[in-house]
Amino acid sequence: MHTNGVALQVTEAGEPGAPAVVLLHGFPELAYTWRHQVRALADAGFHVLAPDQRGYGGSDRPPAVEAYAVTELVNDVVGLLDDIGADDAAVVGHDFGAVVAWAAPLLHPDRFSAVAGLSLPPVPRPRVPTTEAFRRVFGDRFFYILYFQQPGPADAELARDPATTLRKLFATPPADDEAAALRMLAPGPAGFLDRITDPGALPGWLDQADFDVYTDAFTRGGFTAPLNWYRCFDRNWELTADTPAATIEVPALFVGGTADATLAYTPRHRASEVVTGPYREVLLEGAGHWLTEECPEAVNRLLIEFLRV
Repeated sequence: MHTNGVALQVTEAGEPGAPAVVLLHGFPELAYTWRHQVRALADAGFHVLAPDQRGYGGSDRPPAVEAYAVTELVNDVVGLLDDIGADDAAVVGHDFGAVVAWAAPLLHPDRFSAVAGLSLPPVPRPRVPTTEAFRRVFGDRFFYILYFQQPGPADAELARDPATTLRKLFATPPADDEAAALRMLAPGPAGFLDRITDPGALPGWLDQADFDVYTDAFTRGGFTAPLNWYRCFDRNWELTADTPAATIEVPALFVGGTADATLAYTPRHRASEVVTGPYREVLLEGAGHWLTEECPEAVNRLLIEFLRV
């Protein structure tokens, strides 16, 4: 589909004219990440769109860093709704896709009827630019988002061996692995992947054929465009200083995993500063970060319950 000046490869299912749901993947993912949800939601009566977001998979990869600002990413979604003739839609995002999802009803409140975020809750805009806020929190310790800011080093490191990169990323250690956390945050010149122990095998929720889909996509497309999303953090901070809607008023759902280490630096307790409409939080016991694939049945059930209200 062509939208907002780019061509996006979109997985589509369900009856046109049915209530629309847009599924937004995160890093390092694809529309394929939602393969367990697309059919379940379509069978439940929804018209489902799951794009490879700009910079990923079979979609366009604009060269400019600023092309990956959150305003452009949300406008891509609005363009998809225009393409199918939908007045509005529910939007669901995982990981960085949740950043886009939570921003959507703030930037275009008339086009989104509900919002759900997986693994990343709604968080208030910091008082200072985002990277400055991270530097205040982490000090001289290593933090991957700050490492990703400089074009070049992270791009080369992640692209050197995409299969190893993805295997390490998908094997993110659980929140209670203190040794892994210390390695990840330790000051020093080591890059990102050197801090993650190679598991040597795929996690139980991902078979080789599915893993090959990811490896092939990132071997072809590289990691620079996905990393450019992170390089827009401060630009996003500027662009969201005054949004059309001050808060999210539509129904909202957050689903996280109790073993997801990323929740350590996401202030879930401040969701009410962002969402003033109906809000529900569900934590899946023992689940990690990759919820759509780790526990698809639970995610499907929660999303269908939420979207049918």
